[in-house]
Amino acid sequence: MSITRPNPPGDRGPEPSGASGASEGGVPSTGVSDGGAAVSSGGRQVRGLSFDGQSGVVPLARDFTRQALYEWGWLPAAGADQRAAAEDVLLVVSELVTNACLHAEGPDELRITCDNKVIRLEVSDKGAGQPSPRTPHRAGRPGGHGMFIVQRLCLDWGVVRSPGSAGKTVWAELGAPA
Repeated sequence: MSITRPNPPGDRGPEPSGASGASEGGVPSTGVSDGGAAVSSGGRQVRGLSFDGQSGVVPLARDFTRQALYEWGWLPAAGADQRAAAEDVLLVVSELVTNACLHAEGPDELRITCDNKVIRLEVSDKGAGQPSPRTPHRAGRPGGHGMFIVQRLCLDWGVVRSPGSAGKTVWAELGAPA
């Protein structure tokens, strides 16, 4: 596999359980098997959603993510910081899934992984394109803001490709509320 950006950022500090959640290739091992699967591993919570044959995938992804945030205690928000963190997660999910719809023949799967410090969002698709923030960013013009928003809200983001197979996984990581 090749990674177009560092994966994951190195400034998060040690994981509470001593496990980074990454496999040998630097890609998190999720243990997600099919749509709606939930796995708990060493303090990490994982949810997966397959978009196979689904319509209305952006609201579906937001609803699925919102439900995970409720299950993990991010919602209902206890304060403004927690509410803002949850809204940022929902916005980033919307942007990643929308980009897959517009530029990559639609998303295949959404995976969400959460530990005590970071929530990781992964959207897989079959597209060959390379997402990147539009430069220069022009705030007053319609369209082209998705990856700029992702870049601004996230600790880090990147793209993972598997050699010999079509598509990619676009991932983004956000900090958990304190």
